[in-house]
Amino acid sequence: MIRIMAADTLADVGIMTWEAGSAEEALHVLEEHPSIGLVFTDVNLAGLMDGMMLTREVLNRRPDVAIVVTSGARRIPDEDLPDDGTFLPKPYQPHTLVSLIVHKLDTED
Repeated sequence: MIRIMAADTLADVGIMTWEAGSAEEALHVLEEHPSIGLVFTDVNLAGLMDGMMLTREVLNRRPDVAIVVTSGARRIPDEDLPDDGTFLPKPYQPHTLVSLIVHKLDTED
């Protein structure tokens, strides 16, 4: 539900989104869409990889992609995030998500 709400919030402001139900699916989507400039992931994911493992794999494949990690269960220290990765704690306000994503995408250009 939270994933759908986040994707809808971003789509409402004109940011193209793709959703994935697992890290493995996210990596497939990333391969299918080379225009993707940012991955927004929860730490807790279905499947064999968690969100932190996903971010490392994303950057191995696509070092140009910005990373935002979220969690309501624990705080991720900056030193545990990939280079230039950002942690967004839950719960977050929709405007906070939009501002962060817009900033990260603008920074990556």
